[in-house]
Amino acid sequence: MDKYRVNWNFPTNIWVGPGRISDLAKACSDLNMQHPLLVTDPGIAGIPLLQRALAPCKEYGLKVEIFSSIKGNPNGENIDCGVELLRVKNCDGVIAFGGGSAIDAGKAIALMAGQHRPIWDFEDIGDNYKRVDPNGMVPVIAVPTTAGTGSEVGRVAVITDDAAQIKRLIFHPNILPNIVILDAELTLELPPEVTAATGMDALSHNLESYYSRMYHPMAEGIALQGMRLIKNYLPRAYMIGTELKSRQQMLVASCMGATAFQRGLGAIHALAHPLGALYDKHHGLLNAILMPYVLVANRPAIEIPMGQLALSLQLSGKDRFENGFDAVYDWVIGLRKQLGIPHTLEEIGIGTDDADKVGRMAADDPSAASNPMSFNAVEYRDIFLRACQGAVTL
Repeated sequence: MDKYRVNWNFPTNIWVGPGRISDLAKACSDLNMQHPLLVTDPGIAGIPLLQRALAPCKEYGLKVEIFSSIKGNPNGENIDCGVELLRVKNCDGVIAFGGGSAIDAGKAIALMAGQHRPIWDFEDIGDNYKRVDPNGMVPVIAVPTTAGTGSEVGRVAVITDDAAQIKRLIFHPNILPNIVILDAELTLELPPEVTAATGMDALSHNLESYYSRMYHPMAEGIALQGMRLIKNYLPRAYMIGTELKSRQQMLVASCMGATAFQRGLGAIHALAHPLGALYDKHHGLLNAILMPYVLVANRPAIEIPMGQLALSLQLSGKDRFENGFDAVYDWVIGLRKQLGIPHTLEEIGIGTDDADKVGRMAADDPSAASNPMSFNAVEYRDIFLRACQGAVTL
């Protein structure tokens, strides 16, 4: 019965609905922010969307500094530069505005605002989080502009350690944003390929959380509903990018996926993390490509949950429960095709030269611990090779 002795936490204050970005100034006021640092990516920093979002803050008299020097996979140097600007400008909080990279970077900068240790000292290993001085943290408002990572409801920031060529999970309970604004109007201008990759990222979170080996029935239920939303609304958000309802539902599904992965993730992420660190590729796209290969590898352990999932998603075909795995697999393959997702890693420029290294890194990744099957480095290497070459055998 030891598996039932666990601690559960659920997310934060979430303001949901189209147009809610108009409440950004109120969110700052609620958190006593007068001079926030807005952390975003270079693409968003240069478009009118950001200025429209900040207009109410200016009317309210807030002084907002903007920091946008972050990579698609933010690294330690990016965080150091952001912390330096926050300190020089005496900022009293962070607005993390953008996709998962911007939100992870914003959370990490807020964590490091008043710390005296390097960020790697707070990696999610053992009790490292107790090294953090909570008084040295500043509050965070998270405003996602993509529906994928769900970082806005996470207690971890994923930061790349370039020297070690590895993604590290920086954890503290208080890194969770204090207020989240889920406004679909901010996602209407997303290109279809970004909608696809981020939407598949949300699916990967819900899917891996759903069949994780960990005990968390509430997270399991959230993941199931998140996948229902994705099935119904991701294709529409991709094909009809201006449909506000689909965009809003995808933001919610993304948020649900990250809430659910308190139950743990799995081999999709165990492989995607090292591949992102080694090749600097989009995290959601990596998850999307890897998904069917990992499903097949996990099949002996997930037949029952896949049967339940097939019934819940009302996937077509006879004997959906008995043949649930096949129904879910076929749906994933069909969805990837519909969204224009490449079938192999080689199609995005990832070769097999580092196969052994990828296998070792995946086996050591924290996400591997909650995968339904325990794969060793050689087995992870083989999954990676199949994903490179397109070899899927049911």
